[in-house]
Amino acid sequence: MRKRDFLTVTDLLREEIGQLFDLAARMKSRAYRESPLAGKTLAMIFAKSSTRTRVSFETGTFQLGGHALFLSAKDIQIGRGEPIPDTARVLSRYVNGIMIRTFDHKEVEELAQNATIPVINGLTDLSHPCQVLADLFTLHEHRKPLDEMRVAFVGDGNNVVHSWLEAATLYRFTFALACPPSYEPDAAILAECRAKGATIEITHDVDDAVHNADVVYTDVWTSMGQEKEAAARRAQFAAYQVNDQVMRHAARGAIVMHCLPAHRGEEISESVLEGPQSVVFDQAENRLHLQKALMAWLAQESGR
Repeated sequence: MRKRDFLTVTDLLREEIGQLFDLAARMKSRAYRESPLAGKTLAMIFAKSSTRTRVSFETGTFQLGGHALFLSAKDIQIGRGEPIPDTARVLSRYVNGIMIRTFDHKEVEELAQNATIPVINGLTDLSHPCQVLADLFTLHEHRKPLDEMRVAFVGDGNNVVHSWLEAATLYRFTFALACPPSYEPDAAILAECRAKGATIEITHDVDDAVHNADVVYTDVWTSMGQEKEAAARRAQFAAYQVNDQVMRHAARGAIVMHCLPAHRGEEISESVLEGPQSVVFDQAENRLHLQKALMAWLAQESGR
């Protein structure tokens, strides 16, 4: 049986994502009683610190009967220069799966290429597929038609955007990004997703992107590792805040999403984040349920 990894949204077929939604819903409602990770261990490698990724994966593994090991880059030899292929081969003999949250996406790819157990991308500078999968599940829960909606993202063309672009190749929604000049998504990813049929709009005008949007999404202006750019980014993104005025351009019944942590008063106003259109904390909760479904599914598909 070929092992399966989850490094990008498009590592899954649309039908498989539907299966994960069904399984996550059962887990969330507590109708799911099985322990597919009983006697199994997940190694969690963190080069980047986290709240939601760590707690959701660690808690989820426990709830499915397994055990999770937190491994910071300082705790293991990979932080002292041990080759990633060696780490992958050793961990494959000790544990049943690996989740890694790091900077360079190539490290995740190399880990997956050399591991004989499933590898999950918990986040890289290039993509954040677990977040977007949970976002899609949240929209599914809120009965948003994934093939008909307009998703407006206001802010940086970052790793979350890249994963949304990939999702737009599987579903027929329109993805509109409003960002300052020079903060567009990776050109290669953008071109590849458009070639696969994704409907994508890139603009520098917030109102244009948000016009009639069913979903308005934002993220921090300065991601981890970009701290030296913070002051410059605050100046560049000053006009790219999701606030009450911006939300007036969205469709009736539009919802607001943010992957957290949020900087209130920067990328999003307090009133919008805490307002009735916000599903931000539903998103955060659904990281747990969706990732539990993902781990259970990968274990079954990979015979692990």
